[in-house]
Amino acid sequence: MSDSAPDPRHGRLTTRPHPPVVSGPSGLVPLPGGDGGRPAMAYVPEPAADGATYRLVVLLHGAGGSARQGLDLLLPLADAHHLLLVAPQSSAASWDLIAGGFGVDVQHIDALLASAFDGYPVRDVTVGGFSDGASYALSLGLANGDLVDAVLAFSPGFAAPPLIRGRPRVFVSHGVDDTVLPIDVCSRRFVPHLRSLGYDVTYEEFPGGHDVPAPIRASATGWLIG
Repeated sequence: MSDSAPDPRHGRLTTRPHPPVVSGPSGLVPLPGGDGGRPAMAYVPEPAADGATYRLVVLLHGAGGSARQGLDLLLPLADAHHLLLVAPQSSAASWDLIAGGFGVDVQHIDALLASAFDGYPVRDVTVGGFSDGASYALSLGLANGDLVDAVLAFSPGFAAPPLIRGRPRVFVSHGVDDTVLPIDVCSRRFVPHLRSLGYDVTYEEFPGGHDVPAPIRASATGWLIG
């Protein structure tokens, strides 16, 4: 199916960066998405003096989490690296793909991206997340490699794109003592598979459990902007 008649079950995002039509505020801001008031948050660093564009990073919370928890994944690093962070709220306790397939959450994220592009100059787009949000980020990113150039997956469980487009680069981290999503049946299984398919995957294991330690956040951000 073409992007002119998108089916959200395919996980396809249709909006694309374009010159802003309004001047959006800086700092912590609510981001309307045309989705009936579904909560979403953004953090926007002050505009660069030279007018540089932002890297937009969509951040997806884990199961039972909140938009703010998604935002917090990279919030301490946003100003230093000029990252525009967008954090949606899942339509249910977790993301639609976890419950059976892409659908309403794809539409919500697409609308949020459109709002961000309307208000801010954006050049690059990243999708990232933690736990269920990381699984969703991987699946959505691999299905949209013609928009998304990088994926951050912190302690993911799986990657299940219904189709693939492009070849975004991928960062995966996982704790060796993770008891929620055990590393042996998750990242250690699908990272080699992604590499065999030709994806450029940076993979970091760390001592610890189901978490995103500060050094991993810093490493992922350095990789992202490097």
